[in-house]
Amino acid sequence: MSDSNLDEVLVLIPARMASTRLPGKPLADICGLPMIVQVAMRAKEAAIGRVVVAVDDQQVFDAVSAAGFDVVMTSSDHQSGSDRIFEALTKVDPDGKAKIIVNVQGDLPTIDAETVRAALRPLENEAVDIGTLTTEIDDEDDKTASHIVKIVGSPVSDTRLHALYFTRATAPYGKGPLYHHIGLYAYRRAALERFVSLGPSTLERRESLEQLRALEAGMRIDVEIVDTVPLGVDTPADLEKARRILSAKSN
Repeated sequence: MSDSNLDEVLVLIPARMASTRLPGKPLADICGLPMIVQVAMRAKEAAIGRVVVAVDDQQVFDAVSAAGFDVVMTSSDHQSGSDRIFEALTKVDPDGKAKIIVNVQGDLPTIDAETVRAALRPLENEAVDIGTLTTEIDDEDDKTASHIVKIVGSPVSDTRLHALYFTRATAPYGKGPLYHHIGLYAYRRAALERFVSLGPSTLERRESLEQLRALEAGMRIDVEIVDTVPLGVDTPADLEKARRILSAKSN
């Protein structure tokens, strides 16, 4: 990626302090660093643009700042990560220099750089508003699990789908692969601006899936197929697994 493209991409990492299953999650220690700092390091390793963490707590702000990363304070009232990153965008880039905004979830401390970069590839097609990621489901239990979000998509290449629907149900019906959605997004700036201006949609409320708002509004989402699902840290067991993974890498 050229330096000019680096200037046009802004990576925003939303960090929300409140968590029912893992209180204080952004500050959880992983190999001597807060989890949110580990995520910022992974985003920086992707080398696609400026990295900024969007927080809602002073302790998290101070921890990110002390680690040398850009950080911005946002409201604690946001209902979604997309709302938080949009507020952060208006604060850190009010002049509109960034044309693409990559939303990396703040609980992915072990995500690899190539996976982050992959979210940008669908935007090579000018018709695409939002890029995101998926991987084929191998585990039979995951195919019917409601917490595993599936993508119903039309293939546009060997490594890419045009998303038609997202669901917690087992879909599509019949023989063929099922795909697990990975919630990392690359938005065109105009698409993010439009997305947050829309109210929650009917199907979004029914499935509890924010991305359906974009599809119901006629926005195009294309999905890059990657090899694995990055570990999302939601529980103490996930946290221990992340510690083992990063400890093994450092050794």
